[in-house]
Amino acid sequence: MKRDTRQAIIEAGGDLVHRQGFHHTGLKEILDAAGVPKGSFYFYFTSKEDFGLALIANCARNFAELADQHLDAPVGTPLARLAGFFALMHERLEARGFERGCPLGNLAQEISDLSPAMRQAVSQALRSMAGRMARVLAQARDAGEIPADLDPERTASFMLEAWEGALLRMKAEKSGEPLRRFADFMFHRVLR
Repeated sequence: MKRDTRQAIIEAGGDLVHRQGFHHTGLKEILDAAGVPKGSFYFYFTSKEDFGLALIANCARNFAELADQHLDAPVGTPLARLAGFFALMHERLEARGFERGCPLGNLAQEISDLSPAMRQAVSQALRSMAGRMARVLAQARDAGEIPADLDPERTASFMLEAWEGALLRMKAEKSGEPLRRFADFMFHRVLR
């Protein structure tokens, strides 16, 4: 029961934090959203920062599961799977009205200068995301889909950085155009 309640707090709190930010989300709001009695927070987390670390780990785990499901699919070329993954992310963001952006990117902007532990956790989660993309880019290179001299790790890091920047512009413009530009430049220019 403790694990289920803890996970319910993480999921309900994660949705709130994604919508309104880490510092603008109160503990009472999180507990109310999770349907957990007031005062129970510290039974599951030692501090709000501890909750933030659990939230980051949960986001990273959810992303890894989704990414692995699509990037490791047995159909399609490596580059097609990677492009399809970003198209899926675009569809999900469009369904939300181009709001919120990436939960990890949002947390990085909000807490990186305030919590070294959370900054390190977000940084590790982003490295892990880039690592998944690098693995598929290496497959694409080996299959001759991208230039042989393109370094998969550096390219994946650039890809993730460009995507996070596109998400920032998407939120500012409430438009999918930055995501379309990202996909166009990345898959029709950079990787060709």
